[in-house]
Amino acid sequence: MTTDEAGRERGWQLDEMASIGRENLDPSHVSRYDEKEDADPAGELRLVQSLGLRSSATVVDLGAGTGQFALAAAEVFARVVAVDPSPVMLELLEEKARTRSSPLEIVQGAFLTYEHEGGRPDLVYSRFALHHLPDFWKVLALTRIRRMLQPGGLFRLWDVVYHFPADQAEDRIEQWCATWSSGEGGWARAELEEHVRDENSTFTWLLEPMIVQGGFEIRDASYSDDGFFAKYVLTAN
Repeated sequence: MTTDEAGRERGWQLDEMASIGRENLDPSHVSRYDEKEDADPAGELRLVQSLGLRSSATVVDLGAGTGQFALAAAEVFARVVAVDPSPVMLELLEEKARTRSSPLEIVQGAFLTYEHEGGRPDLVYSRFALHHLPDFWKVLALTRIRRMLQPGGLFRLWDVVYHFPADQAEDRIEQWCATWSSGEGGWARAELEEHVRDENSTFTWLLEPMIVQGGFEIRDASYSDDGFFAKYVLTAN
């Protein structure tokens, strides 16, 4: 049971730990995550710097996971807060952070529970995390992020989002899962099937109106050739 700022019980609130994704609580998966996924932190840093983000910036990474982006960002920006609901992910992130000289704030929390303290962030970053929320809760999460940012603040969103018509979904999903049937790149077919079945990735043509309703302007959107990944640069209205 969660409570709001006035201390009232909110029995209708989503338990984000229940939708975190089984694998993100699995120590074996977490220990191999960096081998399986490359967040391209150097490329992402170049992008946000090209958008005008200065070294004095405050950055919040929501769903930071093992901290690929957050750790790199902490080397560049004045304040970086890494937020994740998974204690297993955070344990590994804390271990990695201890070997770095740049300070990184690490917080257990998530889209619907993180309360930012201090000056408003200049950038909120999120990669492969928003899809854990059902669509209703995605909108509320986007609204909370918008309130966190100052007008004109940046939100970099990168996620598993389906960029094809609904009538192609069955064939496209099957092709996607079959592509990884051998575990190429560290992912097995069963893991992709689990993602589609148990997590909450949505279509671009559903997510993008949610983004607008959440209070953002879509400055840039790019989609992977296979139709399964989308990257957005968003500005808070």
